[in-house]
Amino acid sequence: MNASSGLIIGAARSGSGKTSVTIGLLRAFKRRGLRVRGAKSGPDYIDPGFHAAATGLPGVNLDSWAMAPSLVSALLKQSTAEADMLIVESAMGLFDGIRSDPGRSGAASDLARRFGLPVLLVLDVSGQSQTAAAVAKGFAVYDPAVRIAGVVLNRVGSERHRRLAADAIEALGLPVVGAIMRDPRMTMPERHLGLVQASEYEALEEFIGRMADVMEASLDLDRIAALAQPVAPEVGDYGHMLPPPGQRVALAQDAAFTFLYPHLAGHWRSAGAEIVPFSPLADQGPSDDCDVCWMPGGYPELHAGRLAAAENFRAAMTGFAETRPVHGECGGFMVLGEELEDAEGRTHRMLGLLGHSTSFARRKMNLGYRQARILADCPVGLAGALIRGHEFHYAQVTRPGSDEPLVDIADGLGTPIGASGARRGHVTGTFFHAIARG
Repeated sequence: MNASSGLIIGAARSGSGKTSVTIGLLRAFKRRGLRVRGAKSGPDYIDPGFHAAATGLPGVNLDSWAMAPSLVSALLKQSTAEADMLIVESAMGLFDGIRSDPGRSGAASDLARRFGLPVLLVLDVSGQSQTAAAVAKGFAVYDPAVRIAGVVLNRVGSERHRRLAADAIEALGLPVVGAIMRDPRMTMPERHLGLVQASEYEALEEFIGRMADVMEASLDLDRIAALAQPVAPEVGDYGHMLPPPGQRVALAQDAAFTFLYPHLAGHWRSAGAEIVPFSPLADQGPSDDCDVCWMPGGYPELHAGRLAAAENFRAAMTGFAETRPVHGECGGFMVLGEELEDAEGRTHRMLGLLGHSTSFARRKMNLGYRQARILADCPVGLAGALIRGHEFHYAQVTRPGSDEPLVDIADGLGTPIGASGARRGHVTGTFFHAIARG
């Protein structure tokens, strides 16, 4: 394997086993003494946490829709400069994205095509045998610029099952580099926004070690390492990155507030900002020597009672917001409002710094890329700026309140959705997660 090499872990759909394979391979290659790093295509907060835990190096998102090509290049170059091997985990299916400009669909295949990254295809072969070869061939010929370099069979039922599927695939000229037997211990627990976060695992190291043990026993690591190709991204820049919202950023950070993209935190620090974490669940407020407070998304609906009872947190936030900017994204936006109704229908008093109320009991999934035009200066950017990002939540606004909106939202195709978010005094918030400047 060459230094600074990379490959993509792809599949036909979510739930095929990409994350388990990626985590296991990251740790298995680390055991071999490699500096290995994980990346995730698309707007995913959770998997980069597992990648970081498996490697000891920060995860990174590489989103071909939300990030300008120059920013993707810069992040890819930075990631490979700090590692011997980069393993990119695809979001959803390998070719799943949105209709957009060429190379900007958000699909992992954009990265494969642009940077010449080979794809290791994970096929869930439960309920099929030779038919897996038809699926593999479809991937191999669908886009000639995306090279399927090898196949991993997942959820194999027996040696005969493995042989039938592997022989049919290898007859096409596609190498099968291993097979993973069905094992309920390989299933990763999930909740409404996807996988349970790495920080919530009580036995995280044990789990990652088990994934690595399975990959070492089931896959040919030497062949997989040989499939990886040198990564040589063109020169990029960070011009489309969101600048630090302040010099000292008070960041809500605990089990209720976790969804801050690694590339944002890394860039803020490299630009000279200091991130000062505090825990609302521990009844802490933002440090008074900070000049801005950022409330990221997460799972406040699971901790609404504790947040409602955190009187020091409430008082500190109220005092901070009198003189300095406070911004909330998604879960943070919910906590800045008047009330939050949890899944059991219990209503909890929130901070009341904005006038809306939200409900998780009356669930409706909101999912997709978003383009946001900022209507007033805020920590995300200046009025008139266009920001790309996404929404992914099940909560609904039950009472909108009377605050002015913060952004005009369009979907990933540019279709207007309307005014969104809220602003009052120094306080702003929206369900929209910002990824990069448009």
